[in-house]
Amino acid sequence: YYSYFKRFHRNDTIYRPHEKTMSQTSDGDGLLIPISKHDNIQGTIDAQTILVKYGDYQCLSCGEVHRMIQEIQQQIQLCFVFRHFPRIHIHFQAQKAAEAAEAAAAQNKFWQMHNLLFENQYALNNGHLLEYANEIQLDINRFLQDMTDHVHAERVAQNIQGGIQRDYSQQFSTRGYTNR
Repeated sequence: YYSYFKRFHRNDTIYRPHEKTMSQTSDGDGLLIPISKHDNIQGTIDAQTILVKYGDYQCLSCGEVHRMIQEIQQQIQLCFVFRHFPRIHIHFQAQKAAEAAEAAAAQNKFWQMHNLLFENQYALNNGHLLEYANEIQLDINRFLQDMTDHVHAERVAQNIQGGIQRDYSQQFSTRGYTNR
């Protein structure tokens, strides 16, 4: 699987518990910010392969990786963790989209919103985000309040900070092994 995974976007981390450790970080597993209950997780944490993806809903290559991950999930048992890394200097709607995903997460519908955002990368303005919230049957009043008050902006900022600390904008790594 490693050669297949090597083609992923630079903001990905793949953990493989069975591989020999070549480089350790503060948590011993390759993450400065370990997987926690606050993360958006698909699959089981005890899966043989754990993929942590720092992504931007407006980034086209992140969209390609999203489709690739969906294909891989059909083939192997994978624990997939998505963390936000909107690059707002080039993707002006990415922060808002990340907050919309977290607003959906607050209503237990993160993955439905996550998929819609990647499927509609060219349509991430306020009106479209509201349409997506309605499509997945969110409580619209709560969604609008969360978006207006930027309730989830801090969570997105924490994800970004974790990505910056680990320099995910410049590397790809597997559990304990870093490939720069």
